[in-house]
Amino acid sequence: MTHMTFSEQVYVLCRKIPRGRVTTYKILAEKLGIKGYQAIGQALRCNPYASDVPCHRVIASNGSIGGFKGKREGKEIDEKVRLLKGESVLVIQGEVDLHQYLYSFS
Repeated sequence: MTHMTFSEQVYVLCRKIPRGRVTTYKILAEKLGIKGYQAIGQALRCNPYASDVPCHRVIASNGSIGGFKGKREGKEIDEKVRLLKGESVLVIQGEVDLHQYLYSFS
């Protein structure tokens, strides 16, 4: 069995987030046993498996959209919101209701 890189571990977890749900950078980091939440964002920014790894389902712990494709505003964020809305995740003023949509790998 081959050893997975950190990024590959992030992608494996991301694939488990169900359609119509979101998780946070913090939850992914905690699941991997690290405190570097920004490292999760860096791995997702470089996601080479975009169609198979739904990194748009990862948001900030406060419910805000966070980043997408290395950007924090602009057309990339508009695309992330569009993808989430396409999965029936309600995004209101750039935020997602975590009580309703959070997935925490329990």
